[in-house]
Amino acid sequence: MRILISADMEGATGVTWTDDVVPGTEQWQRFRRLFTTDVNATIAGLCQGGADDILVNEAHSSQRNLLLEDLDTRARMLTGRHKPLSMMQGIDSGVDGVVFVGYHAGAGAEGVLAHTYLENQITGVWLDGVPASEGRLNAALAAEHGVPVLMVTGDDKTCQDAAGYAPDAKLVAVKECVSRYAAICLPPQRTAVALTEAAVAAMDRAGRGQPEPGPHRIEVEFDASHLAEAAAVVPTVEQLGVRRVGFDAGNMTEAMKAFKVVTAIAAGAVQGKYG
Repeated sequence: MRILISADMEGATGVTWTDDVVPGTEQWQRFRRLFTTDVNATIAGLCQGGADDILVNEAHSSQRNLLLEDLDTRARMLTGRHKPLSMMQGIDSGVDGVVFVGYHAGAGAEGVLAHTYLENQITGVWLDGVPASEGRLNAALAAEHGVPVLMVTGDDKTCQDAAGYAPDAKLVAVKECVSRYAAICLPPQRTAVALTEAAVAAMDRAGRGQPEPGPHRIEVEFDASHLAEAAAVVPTVEQLGVRRVGFDAGNMTEAMKAFKVVTAIAAGAVQGKYG
């Protein structure tokens, strides 16, 4: 069984604020270890459950956060940016399931470090009319390839969100959200056990299913009008309101590629403290 792990960092054990996940800070160096521990605990459970080929796709920020030297030797790691499918690179390689480790709630929602792609310029994303976190977007991309979401980990708000887009997935809350920058956290010794146990059980659902192709619509709302104006220069992207844009795509792969372009252009339009 081949399994893909898409590993983000905001939902990792103990992470609660900006410096925990921003490359180069002292706190980031500390939480890289805890992030790697979460991934290793998941790998251990997947292997116990029957996985024999595990690819870990680094999905946070620079996508160079996990410690390769400490990674479970039964896995391989895809690291670095500028991957065509970004957080989901590898989903089209014949995998039998995908696991979302260290995920978080979406922009505009409650949750520790909640956001969707851009840290604070996006106030909401909708996929086919439904509020969409990165998890929901990525689950739709997995469904296009017939790949089930086996397990989702993060804070309790992340798990509540995942129950909506992956109702059969195993959910592991490694912390309880108090606010955007505060959480009640479990120590890594406890979260590691929970992650491994859930991953073992999650392998019961591994196996490719029927692909779910079809058109999709994504709408994005920004916190400032000039970001919507900047994004609307992309062909097929329509400005729907002062701060909102939308576009249609024939399939989820094309929708996610267009979404990456929209967010990249909006990020480039941000100017200092005024955004």
